[in-house]
Amino acid sequence: MKTRYSITVALFLAATVFSCKKQLVENPKGNLTPVNYLKTQADLDAAVASIYAKYAVDGAYAFTNKSTSYFGADDLTTDPGLNKGDMRAFDQLNGSSTNTSMLAQWNGPWTAIYQANNVITNYAQVNSTDDLKRKAAGQAYFLRAWGYYNLVRTFGGVPLVDKLISVNDRPPRASVNDIYNLIVSDLKIAKSWLPVNYGDTKQIGRANQMAARAMLADVYLTMAGWPLKQTANYALAASEADTVIRNGSYNLVSSYASVFTTNNNSESIFGLQFNVGGGSPNRTYGASSVPLDEVAADGSSGWDDYYPEINFFLNAPKCDRTDATFYTTLKLRQGSGSNITFKLVPWNSSETHAGHPYYKKFRAALGDGVVETATTLQSINPSTNKTTDIIRYPLVLLDYAEAQAMSSGGPSAAAYSAINQVRTRAGLPNLQPGLSATDFQKAVVNERAYEFAGEFGIRWFDIVRLQLLPEVIAARASNENPINFTGDITQRYLAPIPQNDMYINSSWTQNPGY
Repeated sequence: MKTRYSITVALFLAATVFSCKKQLVENPKGNLTPVNYLKTQADLDAAVASIYAKYAVDGAYAFTNKSTSYFGADDLTTDPGLNKGDMRAFDQLNGSSTNTSMLAQWNGPWTAIYQANNVITNYAQVNSTDDLKRKAAGQAYFLRAWGYYNLVRTFGGVPLVDKLISVNDRPPRASVNDIYNLIVSDLKIAKSWLPVNYGDTKQIGRANQMAARAMLADVYLTMAGWPLKQTANYALAASEADTVIRNGSYNLVSSYASVFTTNNNSESIFGLQFNVGGGSPNRTYGASSVPLDEVAADGSSGWDDYYPEINFFLNAPKCDRTDATFYTTLKLRQGSGSNITFKLVPWNSSETHAGHPYYKKFRAALGDGVVETATTLQSINPSTNKTTDIIRYPLVLLDYAEAQAMSSGGPSAAAYSAINQVRTRAGLPNLQPGLSATDFQKAVVNERAYEFAGEFGIRWFDIVRLQLLPEVIAARASNENPINFTGDITQRYLAPIPQNDMYINSSWTQNPGY
């Protein structure tokens, strides 16, 4: 049985190894902490490593449940039956506060935020140089900001806990604006304290200055949309993204498919690291995105957790990226023993139970997910060493393109260049020149939908900040899981606060509609 955490419960002792190459080995002293254990730089580094580790577990961002409430987007749907009820409820826009899978989206960030607060509160007392201490604390500020960024976009106003608190404390829910102010403040500190790069392969996986700037650009872009609608932030988003672009540290991988079969490649700005051998597997790829109909020669099978909606797939541009993204020919095992063969059928064949295409890009991982040829399946593994990329360079390019156009009343040549870099890699022609700011924004948002299809929350957060649910619902095919909500659709942009936390914190008010 997995332990559940509320924001008022003390931190648990993590036992995972963070890095897929064991660069960031966690020291248990980093968790036990405050004053007594943070004495040396090694103690401080261990405490920082444990923040990363708290994000990289099933109870946070290591499993499909990290996206439970984002299934309202058109790039994610799930089986009409099986054991997918938690994700299916949000796919039908009818999730509830008692949804158990959603707890990963709530508890995961809080455990990381608490550990970040420990580092931020105590780093100054460590016996080390100011430079090394600031590099460590800068990562804590970055990781706290990321946790709050995910919380506020998912749940709206949440408690603002920026220091160590007692397990008996019951902080109120802060306003969305106050949470964003903390996020911006944290990222400004992170970008000023972190190096542009560490110049050491042993530091792979650690957030750097460019990661902080890239995230800050995305934060400003989000603040320009719903619910804050602070449109002056478009210019700030463009400036931060432009700084990352001009820095020149990152470039697009030539082949879109190879982005998902390599770790920490040239376009990965920040990603969560995993290590199957160290007890920290990534279970978002491999079996999770494989159809139940597929059974490999060794008897392993798909989990059928998620796949795209039909019309999202059908509306995808015809290009190499689309071919690399979607899995459209299923392999159905025939025979047994030494006589096993595989029948190839299209995604919409009556021989498939779901009648949907799946995601190809999440199958192979590092060769440790689905092991297959064009006509056979050898094995289907649920645990992989694949990094979950949180910020890829194309996100910076597209954030810049949209933010520049919206801040200046129309796209510049640089904005066209940014989006066209992404389109060229995808195998698409350059975007038509002469678009208005609004039409250009729509083109960028559509580009982002397919560049990041199925990736952690990106499509859903675009739908939320631009309030696109009505048009997403209108485009939904009739044979998808039926929408099971008839109230005010604007009440579905936020997920409900988990019920157990509502019980513990009696002064809180639940999000409208739940």
